[in-house]
Amino acid sequence: METPVSRSALYGKLAGPLFRSLESATAFCKLRSNPWVELTHWLHQLTQQPDNDILHVLRHYQIPLSDVEKALLRQLDMLPAGASAISDFSHHIDLSVEKAWMLASVRYGDNKIRSGWLLLALLTTPELRRVLSSICAPLATLPVDELTEILPSLIETSPEAQERPYDGSGLASAIPGESSQAIPNGVQDGKSALAKYCQDMTAQARDGKIDPVTGREHEIRTMTDILLRRRQNNPLLTGEAGVGKTAVVEGFALAIAQGEVPPALREVRLLALDVGALLAGASMKGEFESRLKGLLEEAGRSPQPVILFVDEVHTLVGAGGASGTGDAANLLTTWSEYKRHIE
Repeated sequence: METPVSRSALYGKLAGPLFRSLESATAFCKLRSNPWVELTHWLHQLTQQPDNDILHVLRHYQIPLSDVEKALLRQLDMLPAGASAISDFSHHIDLSVEKAWMLASVRYGDNKIRSGWLLLALLTTPELRRVLSSICAPLATLPVDELTEILPSLIETSPEAQERPYDGSGLASAIPGESSQAIPNGVQDGKSALAKYCQDMTAQARDGKIDPVTGREHEIRTMTDILLRRRQNNPLLTGEAGVGKTAVVEGFALAIAQGEVPPALREVRLLALDVGALLAGASMKGEFESRLKGLLEEAGRSPQPVILFVDEVHTLVGAGGASGTGDAANLLTTWSEYKRHIE
């Protein structure tokens, strides 16, 4: 089983100039009040550097830098604006860094990610190639097969060749956006919203941290049947405190870990949402909603299917408004509260 690489470790492989360009892109995104740092911001900042791998490629193929800049500026003007803070890097930036590191380390034997490897990752990954075509057609027209073969020779005189990976430069931070404080602290630590606010119950079950559950086979089977529906597939466990609602979910997590569920559910992650952590410190208007939205978006784009178990779900009702202040006392549940808040 592969061990996932943390964001800070992956971004630490960026060569110094490439890391600094992403830092500049983050500040540029904040200046323009865009909600997400996009590939467009990053490529634009790379075109502003005096010399790098990408500029060597453009000169070789006689692509005017002005054409690239104009295409990127047009796309920048189309991005949504008016955000008070940056949410995070876009999925495409994370994917491009991951693919660029694979190219650098596996194909070219490099210990760092250069802008040349980044450009090639954008061209050779189908999803990223489509994005590149939409934001900068001049770059998307580069001949992929030929560039794959000659790229090392094209960029051997680039100043990036002498650079070290950012994690080897003696600097502490390895997440772009930290030094400028352009990205809020909740994002800077490299910890995803799912990792920050949820516990992986399937992982706990596999590690033997959940005790066996007996006498709940019927409830677990019913919950499984509901989850397999095409519609109305959100089971809701109700009952007075202490009757064993959470035990049913723990039993379901054990069933997933042991492969005792239908094939459609064998690869899912069962994550328990910590409502208290989600609400903690969310004092600013809209902050709770922003956290919840980011959490759901991350769950939706997760490569592995995710089932969210929301304990004390009634505390989410009105949690962002004046009537639902998120007070810790609200975490005490009764059957009457369920009927008032949910029914």
